[in-house]
Amino acid sequence: MYLLYDLIWLFCCLLLVPWYLWRRHCGGKNRQGLRERLGWYARGRLAPLENRPVLWLHAVSVGETRAAISLIRALKKAFPEYALVLSNVTETGHAIAREIAEIDLCLFFPFDISLAVRRVLRQLRPAMVVIVETEIWPNLVRCAHRASIPLVLVNGRISDRSFPRYHKIRSLLRPVLNRFAFLCMQTRQDRERILALGASPERVEVSGNLKFDMSCDGIGNRSSQEMRAVYKLPADALVWVAGSTHPGEEEQILETFEKIQRQNTGVCLVLAPRHSGRCPEVGQLMTSRGLGWTARTDLDRRKTPLQTGEVLLVDTVGELLNLYAAGDVVFVGGSLVPVGGHNVLEAALLKKPVLFGPHMENFREIAHLLVEAGGGRMVQAEDLGDAMSALLADRQLRQSMGEAGFRFLRQHAGATQRTVEVMRRLLRS
Repeated sequence: MYLLYDLIWLFCCLLLVPWYLWRRHCGGKNRQGLRERLGWYARGRLAPLENRPVLWLHAVSVGETRAAISLIRALKKAFPEYALVLSNVTETGHAIAREIAEIDLCLFFPFDISLAVRRVLRQLRPAMVVIVETEIWPNLVRCAHRASIPLVLVNGRISDRSFPRYHKIRSLLRPVLNRFAFLCMQTRQDRERILALGASPERVEVSGNLKFDMSCDGIGNRSSQEMRAVYKLPADALVWVAGSTHPGEEEQILETFEKIQRQNTGVCLVLAPRHSGRCPEVGQLMTSRGLGWTARTDLDRRKTPLQTGEVLLVDTVGELLNLYAAGDVVFVGGSLVPVGGHNVLEAALLKKPVLFGPHMENFREIAHLLVEAGGGRMVQAEDLGDAMSALLADRQLRQSMGEAGFRFLRQHAGATQRTVEVMRRLLRS
């Protein structure tokens, strides 16, 4: 089975390697990525790890990296003698990881080919491998287990979409899952699902969701007005931030914004597509509708603030929390279309009222509890305009929803410490 898996990966590499080389030739961002994904590191690249025990954490992309920040900071305090390595699959996740001060070394995750994985493990020599959420790479698991390196899954979850697919191959997953030293799952449902896939009950624990332990470092005590000045948003406008949007949502959001504009001329929209590479097409969409807009990367060249009725199009990554802080109301995307939704807790952390659509399968429990706590509202596409208008018109309602969401978040905190305790037990054993 593993030989076949390696052969499939090798075939994929025949396609991936030329693609990486083409990107580098065209001035792409990922210049070190290819070598690191094959397990080869430049001279001196691993110098921060010399003569130190290593904890290797892996977070696939932006969401997982942000979720891991509270754990990373706690690990730095609990195990100061350890060097912390954080790997990512995506370039956007890697960019976020490089901003985390507690990380000693940021790397790209190797292709899951046994030769590459073994090479990386020999060079890093980690005391433990920590995988954030549900990134189950068979060769990494097998090679780490053979080298007697404990693997821990943290903030684990099995989504509604993934569970049926995993269940069909549970006979293949069972031996992989049982090579983990421990699996820290977000909810009871996640625990039940991982057990149904073959994990050993004595190695599974409900530790909670690390996202509840997020902090807003970098924003600190800066007011909404200060953050608006950074993004040249008008100080006297009401600001609607639509974050992590997907194809099919921008059209609905812009249509709603135009309707709101006809009722209230003092509104600005901040539109942040989930994938910044889509910004040119979103910009064309706004131009076709006759909307004035400015890209985030063009703000420095703009001498005057945006006007009410204009749109700030966010074509950068890693700024969503700052933008939420500048807003009055937040809409979280991936929820009006069947994507599964995105993290609503970032808005709650900043005491902002949050709206989202009906497709929140990836955050079903969190969304339900946030609505129940009074910090958020689920809306259908046709109701988005009325819900947004009501919030923009009522400052007291915005404030009460924001406070309720923040209380809800803090009431459910604690996953970080529970996860650290699991890791402490394993490192001592």
